Amino acid sequence: MTVAWIGDRGVPLADAAKHAAELLVTSLCPVLSLDTDVHGTRAAIALARRVGAAYDQLDGEAVARETAQYTDKGGMFIAPGEVRRRADVVVIAGELPAVHYDLIAELANTAPDLDGGTGKRQFFLIGTDTPAPGNVKAMRLSCDGGVEATLAALRARLAGRKTAREVTHFNGFAKALAEARFPVFTFCGQSLGLLGLEMVQGLISDINRKQRASALHLAASDNGWGSTQASAWTSGFPLRTGLARGYAEFDPWRFDVARMIADGEADLHLMVACDAAQVPALKGLSLIALAKTDKPVAGAVVTIAIGEPGVDHDAVVYSSRVGTLAAIEAKAPSELPSAAAVLRQITEHLPHEEALPC
Repeated sequence: MTVAWIGDRGVPLADAAKHAAELLVTSLCPVLSLDTDVHGTRAAIALARRVGAAYDQLDGEAVARETAQYTDKGGMFIAPGEVRRRADVVVIAGELPAVHYDLIAELANTAPDLDGGTGKRQFFLIGTDTPAPGNVKAMRLSCDGGVEATLAALRARLAGRKTAREVTHFNGFAKALAEARFPVFTFCGQSLGLLGLEMVQGLISDINRKQRASALHLAASDNGWGSTQASAWTSGFPLRTGLARGYAEFDPWRFDVARMIADGEADLHLMVACDAAQVPALKGLSLIALAKTDKPVAGAVVTIAIGEPGVDHDAVVYSSRVGTLAAIEAKAPSELPSAAAVLRQITEHLPHEEALPC
């Protein structure tokens, strides 16, 4: 089975890895886009450090917004297990990715056992056009202007201020909050902007003046959030970090890889993706594509087929369902190499050998 190509020509994996290393060495501004597990992220950061690259999550705008909430503002957060056991009111702010629907459905089909109250759970949904995840029956809170406008109006009304626009079902929401033992707001950076994320935490902070409340962060990308944490403990910074000066620098604008490519700052793009369909067609720079594929990626100088974490090989990933890292076994083990193994092999072909992460 062919797993590596230089251009459209099938080659041994070792040759492809060596050619990729040669391209990285001659690059003036290499960038890495990642959609991989924790081991893949650690290997990518080790490679970035050796070649002075910047690295980011593939399609990482939502993950960057979620990161900014932690790095710039902070907030009050709770683990999914605590939500299951304590939350008697669950407020869904904006649209959630479909991967989280099972968790919301589980909350709807269970009752809290540590709430000290009725043992029932009420659901509210903030947003005009936001679909109810998992067909959960939820009371919709909305006003003209979208999710952010509704959040602003809710915060004002709960503070006793007048608003120009009425929020649907506000009285029912206010009554549920007043009677709640532990309300929880859940959100995702995919549908909320920075202002919306900040307003969710402001609303929670206001509620905490009188009672307990917290937030459940359901990541826009579990791989992205796992990579963010791996980057933080490896380099001291989250994603959108650059290593061109020989040390880690975090700047969410400068090292936004999509922006760097669009502005012509990068001359080589190494992309790690779970699916070849994630690889965009780009012109004007060399592409090294590591993706699950059975053919060379269009436009790539080097293509190497890799397995999908948790499907083709065992992996350590972030799981929003448990709120931390989790070890998962391969569902359909295959002979495809992992991203981490390929990235290490590329790094071994670079000059000035040094120890790589295990």
